[in-house]
Amino acid sequence: MSASKNSSSFRKFRRLGMAGALGACLLAGALPAAFAQGGTPLRLLVGFPAGAGSDAIARTLGEKLKDQLGVPVVVENRAGAGGQIAAQALKASPADGHTFFLSHDHTISILPLVVKNPGFNPAADFVPVAGFATFANVLAVSGGTPAKSFDEYIKWVRTQRGGKETIGIPAPASIPEFLVKMISDKYKLDIQSAPYRGSAPMTADMLGNQISAGIASVPDFIENHKAGKVRIIATIGAKRQALLPQVPTFTELGFANLEDLPYYGIFAPVGTPQPVIDRFGDALSKVLAMPEVKDKLTGMGLTVGYEPQGQFAGRVRTYTQGWEKIIQSSGFKPL
Repeated sequence: MSASKNSSSFRKFRRLGMAGALGACLLAGALPAAFAQGGTPLRLLVGFPAGAGSDAIARTLGEKLKDQLGVPVVVENRAGAGGQIAAQALKASPADGHTFFLSHDHTISILPLVVKNPGFNPAADFVPVAGFATFANVLAVSGGTPAKSFDEYIKWVRTQRGGKETIGIPAPASIPEFLVKMISDKYKLDIQSAPYRGSAPMTADMLGNQISAGIASVPDFIENHKAGKVRIIATIGAKRQALLPQVPTFTELGFANLEDLPYYGIFAPVGTPQPVIDRFGDALSKVLAMPEVKDKLTGMGLTVGYEPQGQFAGRVRTYTQGWEKIIQSSGFKPL
């Protein structure tokens, strides 16, 4: 090779090397200062009050995420309106990688279908970061209710309550409300929903035998179920829950279109740099692989499994489309 060609090749190699170094610097620069040791704490928004299932999950993950990311992770409860307030706070937050939102399906998939102006549009305002679990909504009866099974509960409502009863739900226009309607319609009973501001006050009324039954998630009921203070008698999903092998699914009981499980995941404001999303997702996958974390979340009634951004986005889309059909067929009019 001639000296001129050799010199030309060297210059080309140097340019490529400098371009690669510049790209690496830009990638590092895209990560917020919050991901630098000692940086600004990350906010992890939760749409429900302290003590609720979502709050306990967020604090379990946040404690380990801080070690993976190298900065404090502060759980910020923006409770109210079924997560609507927290979602609005996420939308208003700058897309700088300092704010994330831990949410389940109700806020992301259901609220936009049942509220005319929720103040946010998940498809336009948020970007999915990763999914980390699925769970089941379940029907539970209070300790003062004599029924030990779903069939016994229906018989009790028909014969002892004159066909009229009230079932507690954590929020109006939620999946639990639609489940109540499906139960009432199927058995031709007059069962009404009693909306609460979250599962915690609803469960408190169940423990006090002020209402005979409630519908919420497994994490909301599982500890009281184990203690015998409430009894879970039916669950959604294609198969029985691992923690509840004796409890039949609504599908087994003759209900249709209740196989898809609700999800839990992390969301960020739209425009959040992709390197930030990738970094957070990688940290979350490592946290979920920790036996102590997986065991704790499983004990809360979750089916734990990391879903990367693309896969999780697909789950959210499919789940939303499925419930859109159910809600429209029910004749429900957005509030």
